[in-house]
Amino acid sequence: MIWDAFVEALRLIWNLDHEVMEIAWRSLRIAATSSAISFLLIALPLGTLIHFNRFPGKPLVISTIQTLFAMPAVVVGLLTYDLLSNKGAFGELGWYLTPDAIVFGQTLLITPVMLGLVISALNGVDKSIPETATTMGASRLQTYLISIREARFGILTALVMGFGRAISEVGISIMVGGNIRGYTRTLTTTITLETQMGELELAHALGIILILLAFVINLSLLSLQYRESKWLSWI
Repeated sequence: MIWDAFVEALRLIWNLDHEVMEIAWRSLRIAATSSAISFLLIALPLGTLIHFNRFPGKPLVISTIQTLFAMPAVVVGLLTYDLLSNKGAFGELGWYLTPDAIVFGQTLLITPVMLGLVISALNGVDKSIPETATTMGASRLQTYLISIREARFGILTALVMGFGRAISEVGISIMVGGNIRGYTRTLTTTITLETQMGELELAHALGIILILLAFVINLSLLSLQYRESKWLSWI
């Protein structure tokens, strides 16, 4: 069955099956949007502020963030439904059963992971680096940017981990996206649907395509890290 699925996956890719390519592109677009919002607007700036500032309850905040790493996607999907359904707090946005709802839910899901890993990466920076920068007259923002540069490899790992979890989740996509053909259907929801219908060969084929897609994206991001590291070793 697995071999037949692999052959079917190659056939779908080789023939550029329209529906499969559309679903794959939608999955990639939604996961990339969720990852970008979470990383650029929340995890990186907030993680930097948490790391560099002292405030009451900071250890509790960090422990809470780390605890949320294991938040089940179905629970986040339920919370997203409560917020975006017609009777929810943000029901007037009209996002329920749209790709925007999936992006919203995935952002909630992956933000704790990215945030915690960003803080961890910044903790790994030698404390003498920001201290030296401050002594030499660097502003607070410049000190932040210097530390982020030093921790860039760990921070990139946070982005890779967040993207991987976003593109592979299924609970949120079904609960608030509705698995609508041609609109909100993703690779994970299609795999679930085809399995329920007994189309196991196609389900396995789509699973292989999902793995290949995630692998290519993650490999591309990590190759950037490797090439920069190799380039720096020559300096």
